[in-house]
Amino acid sequence: MDNSAFEMHEGTRQHVSFVGKMNTISRMEEKRQRSLMSVFLVCLLACTITTAVGVLILSLVYINNTQLHPEPELQATTIPILQKAVDPKFRFLNHLPKSKGTAWIGVVDDGHVVTTYNVTAGQVIFFPKNTLHWIKNVGNEDCFFLLFFSTHDELQTLDVDDVFFSTPEDIASRSLKPEGGINFIRTFHEQKEDQGVNLPHNLAELVTNASYTQSPDNLVWRYFYDLKGSKEYRFPGGIIQLAQYWKNGSELSKNEKIFSTFLNQHQNALALSTLRIYNNGLRQPHFHFNANEMGYVISGCAKVGIINTQGTTEFDIHVGDVIFFPIGNQHYIKSACDEDLLFILAFSTGDQLQTLDMDDYLQATADHILAQLFFKKQSEFKKIPKFKEDQAINLP
Repeated sequence: MDNSAFEMHEGTRQHVSFVGKMNTISRMEEKRQRSLMSVFLVCLLACTITTAVGVLILSLVYINNTQLHPEPELQATTIPILQKAVDPKFRFLNHLPKSKGTAWIGVVDDGHVVTTYNVTAGQVIFFPKNTLHWIKNVGNEDCFFLLFFSTHDELQTLDVDDVFFSTPEDIASRSLKPEGGINFIRTFHEQKEDQGVNLPHNLAELVTNASYTQSPDNLVWRYFYDLKGSKEYRFPGGIIQLAQYWKNGSELSKNEKIFSTFLNQHQNALALSTLRIYNNGLRQPHFHFNANEMGYVISGCAKVGIINTQGTTEFDIHVGDVIFFPIGNQHYIKSACDEDLLFILAFSTGDQLQTLDMDDYLQATADHILAQLFFKKQSEFKKIPKFKEDQAINLP
């Protein structure tokens, strides 16, 4: 082989060798890139899983914390959560303080007769419609009244000072005929703040020799009733006391009869009562023929149920809550706390309250009618007992 041939052959061999090296390097680079990609994907997957688990753990911790530790602001200010959606007309719930204190009451009737008397916690006052009256705290602590009004419209009230300052000066002067005439009337100045409930800072300078007199019983007991000291109607599961009109007032005292008669003489009057239900006691399903009912919780807590054509609505009530039952609505109240449940109840009637309980109307219905209604044998209804004691409030 000559030198030229040798050189050509050697060049070719070097070229082939160079190409082989390039192919080898290329394959190594691809492997290295694939390895890096695999590591990247594994890391990405690991991060994703870790993040997901972390979020899940944080979510569970947040949920558990919110369940175990509700926000204090919500605990203090919100109404108890209802178990079901409640019709707005049954959700009249307001928080109010407990009643206490002593007050002097004054009433001016249409015959210009002024009746004044003192009241303390647990007693009832009655003001007929369009009767001028006042309430003055004469005790050593704040005086709280729970007030019920016989209207479903917005309450309309007119205070004495509002009337005075709305009356033209010459009209007021000619009506009152004071010393100094119209100039005296002009010495009165209306306060910037509403004086519906007032306490002047200089009261001691304004009032001297205050006298809180008590009118005769025949006047006082038209507007006053000692509910706390009245007869107790006891049941197996609680106690009811009533300040109402009684068709048969033979069991009433002389003064209680005055209140009963006077109440019945006025349209749109109210009956009032206290209802005490013992721990775990039940005021069984019942309805009132002739009155709407509104109640305020003094102590304890309860589960309330309202039965109507849409089914049963249940919700919880606590101290300070107000409940409302429209006329004819079946409802029940079950005590749910360790302490007794105590209500103040108002009924929109000046007549004797008419109520029908579930056990009474089932017992009054013939068993053959019940058998056809409930698809049960007539003999089965003999299993529902009759009790000697009224079971309006019961405690098995």
